[in-house]
Amino acid sequence: MNARAIANEFAKMRHLRVGLFVALLAISVALMSMYNAFGSGAFERLDDPNDYAWKTLFGGLGMGAALIAPILVAVIASRQVEIEHTGNGWLSSATSGLTPGQMCRAKFVSLGVLVAAATAVWGVVIVGFGTLIGISTPAPLGRWATYIGALIIINLAVLAFHILLSATVENQLVCIGVGLVGMFLAIFGELFPSWLAHLVPWGYYPLTVQSDYVGETPVYFDLPYLSVIGLAVVGGALFLFVTGRFDRQEA
Repeated sequence: MNARAIANEFAKMRHLRVGLFVALLAISVALMSMYNAFGSGAFERLDDPNDYAWKTLFGGLGMGAALIAPILVAVIASRQVEIEHTGNGWLSSATSGLTPGQMCRAKFVSLGVLVAAATAVWGVVIVGFGTLIGISTPAPLGRWATYIGALIIINLAVLAFHILLSATVENQLVCIGVGLVGMFLAIFGELFPSWLAHLVPWGYYPLTVQSDYVGETPVYFDLPYLSVIGLAVVGGALFLFVTGRFDRQEA
């Protein structure tokens, strides 16, 4: 990996206000999870021995991630790539020996660090919030850690897809439109057959939801570990394959 290319991507972020969108990603999903706890009566059941309050926070996080992450990740990727189209960055970088594939990989690493950090913030803030309001049962830290890890993988897969899409399509409105479609797939993905949800990265948001209501009672769900690992392996391989093809194309 070209360290200079990654450093250049971080420098570009300062002018593109990418940090603002990353902050929105971190804050808005956490706030939605807290709001869901308010609306679900968690404050009246802080002493529930069956983890009612924690389950509503889990459910709110799943809802917030599906509703907000697809579009904000699309915007983050689009802004970081659009500058290459408008500023003839592909050609100028090629003259210095940096191929389009190397640039896409550098964008993924630099943006991926921030997106992963924003996702980790969700877990830290929400667990802290639950502890602060006085939930009597201990925070299920193991479940939180694995769920946040799964969401990091999903967000990175969506990020990788949008970097490739934005690099291929000059009109970034198309890319944002795909992000909106992804949001709807993430929200309503539970209505699709499981095999269909596995075919697109947004389908993994509903697949990995950790809590939802069965009747009037929120319950925990098991995390589909093999599905998440498969997404990481297949998504990573596809990203390397496509950016490898970019390396052999003219800027």
